[in-house]
Amino acid sequence: MLTAAVRDLHRTYPGQFVTDVRTSCPALWEHNPLVTPLDEKAAGVEVIECAYPLINRANALPFHCLHGFIHFLNERLVLNIQPTAFHGDVPIARREQGWFSQVHELTGADTPFWIIGAGGKHDLTVKWWDHRRYQEVVEHFRGRLQFVQVGGCGDHHPRLDGVIDLRGLTDLRQLVRLVYHAQGVLCGVTSLMHLAAAIEGKRGGPARRPCVVVAGGREPAHWEAYPFHQFIQNVGALPCCADGGCWRSRTVPLHDGDPGDQPEWLCLDVKNGLPRCMDLIPAAEVIRRIETYFDGGVVKYLTARQSRAAAKGGAATRISPFDDQPLTQHTARPALEQFIRALPAYPGGFRGRGIVICGGGLKYFPSAWVAIRLLRRLG
Repeated sequence: MLTAAVRDLHRTYPGQFVTDVRTSCPALWEHNPLVTPLDEKAAGVEVIECAYPLINRANALPFHCLHGFIHFLNERLVLNIQPTAFHGDVPIARREQGWFSQVHELTGADTPFWIIGAGGKHDLTVKWWDHRRYQEVVEHFRGRLQFVQVGGCGDHHPRLDGVIDLRGLTDLRQLVRLVYHAQGVLCGVTSLMHLAAAIEGKRGGPARRPCVVVAGGREPAHWEAYPFHQFIQNVGALPCCADGGCWRSRTVPLHDGDPGDQPEWLCLDVKNGLPRCMDLIPAAEVIRRIETYFDGGVVKYLTARQSRAAAKGGAATRISPFDDQPLTQHTARPALEQFIRALPAYPGGFRGRGIVICGGGLKYFPSAWVAIRLLRRLG
């Protein structure tokens, strides 16, 4: 969003400002001609800590998230910056455009593909859709459309079958280039959706990249949706989002100390392990939205030759190191609960409540002995 605000600042006031940025995502600003290295302590340089207060009125006012930083800069600098485009601004250098994509390297051909983000970050689990439904979508298009799964290390991205698996294998700039080469994108309300809009279309492809967004009812469509995307939302359909997005954080608590576990941030209507607004979105609806792009003629399905090449990429990434990541504070408890649910019945015939203590060896036996003595003393 800030890339759009900087672009629109310069377009509205050409030649009047020199800008530099300090962000946690410098890869988004590579090759941006509007960024000039500045010394923060130099005369005439002002450092502005950018904020996004307009989001607090997103339910009530007809603004898009692109207005957020523009609105802030207008108030902070007493300007009248105007939006000039309905997307962010992440340029691709000419030399980058000529590089092979990671998919090309795996398939040996310039194979059309769609990026799929089938998970998300643990701080906003309310945005997750059921990965089994994502799998239904993949199966429906198998052989006709090749999905490439992406996801950041440490985040929740269950493996999908039949995809080219690049989870954990793209840094941010690599993801930017991958989006440039992608025919389309399927994801939730996440940065991938914004990248799909902000990155120019590949030469020879559609001017605006197809994107299907599984959104539910957390955020109002007018705040998030782009006009050339298929944005599947249910704001207004349930009591919990009848007057706008609910802006909740988590479906159920993860017990990891995150503020999202507090009752005021938890989903109010959970069904089938999903926020009900997400559960109301079947795989068939997502399939229909993707097919709209193909039926309308904006993009075409794979040829037989392209399909065979795509299969090579899937075979080459069938085993992924992503699934062997160590547990984190976010994933430990769900992994434990999943393991407990899968435990077989104890073969010794015990019933009811009990305590199991791992107490073998010189290291653990003394601790177990002390614990057992205290348990007996306490009855």
